[in-house]
Amino acid sequence: MGNTTNKVAWFVFAFLAIGVSLYPLMYIYYAFDDVEVGLRLSKNEELLGSIVWNTGFYGHVVFGGLALFVGWPQFSKRFRNTNLKRHRLIGKIYVGAVAVSGLCGVFIAVYATGGPIAQIGFLCLGVVWLYFTMMAYRAVKKGDVDKHQAYMIYSYAACFAAVTLRLWLPLLTIAFGSFIPAYRLVAWLCWVPNIIFAYFWVKRKGINLA
Repeated sequence: MGNTTNKVAWFVFAFLAIGVSLYPLMYIYYAFDDVEVGLRLSKNEELLGSIVWNTGFYGHVVFGGLALFVGWPQFSKRFRNTNLKRHRLIGKIYVGAVAVSGLCGVFIAVYATGGPIAQIGFLCLGVVWLYFTMMAYRAVKKGDVDKHQAYMIYSYAACFAAVTLRLWLPLLTIAFGSFIPAYRLVAWLCWVPNIIFAYFWVKRKGINLA
């Protein structure tokens, strides 16, 4: 029973990661038709016309989608053990993608819809994501595999906020009857529970990060 549950959980995890990682393709597709979709609909014309902001936005969603797409197989012990070189290559791609997406995310967080509450929430997410990814990279460079794995759990938990945001936002919008209060809450709800989950996962593995 437990093995079946684990397989189902793994399938759902992979399905959501892959599905949401392809979400940026929608923005790219409609950009060629000069049509605004998704979260861009909540932005004003001045922001949408800014080259700097658009560079940050597309850098965030495209490379964030790449990180989400390549990251999930890394948690398969079988994959790591049988494809170590590929695991390392994917890890480098993930770290590079996080560096670009995270920095862009910190920048565009300043312009997040919903004011300071949402802006600080997304800004903290970007900083947390960058920090844990950097710590994971430093740990593996030092040969500390246990700490590397623990920090990567935290890193991908932050990355997975892209998924949980899209699960929470429509439900919260219905609950509040308005987008703005829902977006303010989801700026925190999309990632804080993920980090808490990661904490208990790392604790269960018995890895000490002190």
